[in-house]
Amino acid sequence: MENLLSIGTNALKKAALNEGAKEYILDNPVLFKTLKRAADRYIGGETLEEAAIKVAKENQNGFKCSLEFIGESTRTENEARDATDEFVTICRKIHSAGLHSTVSLDLSHIGLAISKDLCLHHLNLICTEASAAGIEVIISAEGTERTDAILDSYFEISKTHSNIAITLQAYLHRTQDDFQEVIKRNGRIRIVKGAFETPNGLSLSRGEQLDDVYLNFIDQLLSRKHKCSIATHHGTIQQRAKKLVDLYQPDKDLYEFESLYGIRTQQLLDLKAEGYATKLYFVYGKEWYLYLCNRIAEYPLNIFLALEDIVGTN
Repeated sequence: MENLLSIGTNALKKAALNEGAKEYILDNPVLFKTLKRAADRYIGGETLEEAAIKVAKENQNGFKCSLEFIGESTRTENEARDATDEFVTICRKIHSAGLHSTVSLDLSHIGLAISKDLCLHHLNLICTEASAAGIEVIISAEGTERTDAILDSYFEISKTHSNIAITLQAYLHRTQDDFQEVIKRNGRIRIVKGAFETPNGLSLSRGEQLDDVYLNFIDQLLSRKHKCSIATHHGTIQQRAKKLVDLYQPDKDLYEFESLYGIRTQQLLDLKAEGYATKLYFVYGKEWYLYLCNRIAEYPLNIFLALEDIVGTN
C-alpha cells in the first residue's frame, strides 16, 4: 500500500507540472467544469468576491486567513502586470471589507520567470499597497530551480518593506543554511515540509527525520520570538509544535498554525478551540489545476473524494 501511495504521489506531482495538460483543461469547457467540481473542495472560488465571502465567514468563526490569486510562471509582461493588479486589488478588498487576512503569492506569477527586476517592481507595488492597510505579504515557495532568485528577491524587498514574509521548505538540505540568513530579517518565516519534486540528493524524504528537522526550525523560531507560521496538516507535528508554543509562550501575533482550506480542517478547529492562533489559507482563480494535483498528491487516496465530487455534483 505504501508503495502504491508513493507511486501515486509522484505521478500526481509530475502531472501538476505538465503545462500542456493545464492549458488543455483551461481551454476545454467540459473538462474544466468537470474537474472543477473536485477543485471546489480546496479553492475559495474563481473570483475575489467569492473568496472574500468565504474569508469573511471564517473570520467570524475565529480564523485568521490568507488570500492568494492562484497562478505561476507567467511568460509575458502583460500577464505579470495583470496578476500584480489583481494582488493590489486583493489588498484593497481586505482593507475595505475589514477582513483579517494576509496576502500570499508566487513570485513567478508576478514576473520572476521573466526578470528579477520586473518581479521586484511588481512586488514593491503590492507591498506598498499592503503596507498602507497593515497587511502582511507572504512569498510562497516554488521549485528548486527558483529558490535562489526567490531568496534574493526577498532579501532585496525586505530592505524597504517590513510587511514581507518568506516561505522555507524544510525538506531541502540547503534550508539549514538559508534559514540562518533569513532569520536575520524581521519578516515572518513560514515553514512548510515541501511538496515539489526535486532532483536526487537535494531533499529529504517524508518520514521521522524530516519531521524532526521541521520541528527544529519551529523550535528556533519560537525560542527567539521570531514571527513564524507552522504550515502543516501533519497531526503529530501539530501536537509536538503545541508543546513548543506552551514552552515558549509567544504572543499570538508571533505564531500561527496554518492549514489549507479544505484539508483536515477539524485539526485546525481543535487547535483554535484550545486557544492557539490559527489561520486558513485560501486560493482563488481559474489556474487551479496544479493546486488540485498537489492537494491529491499529499494523500493519493483523496482521488476517491475527487471522484465523488465529480460524479455526485449536478
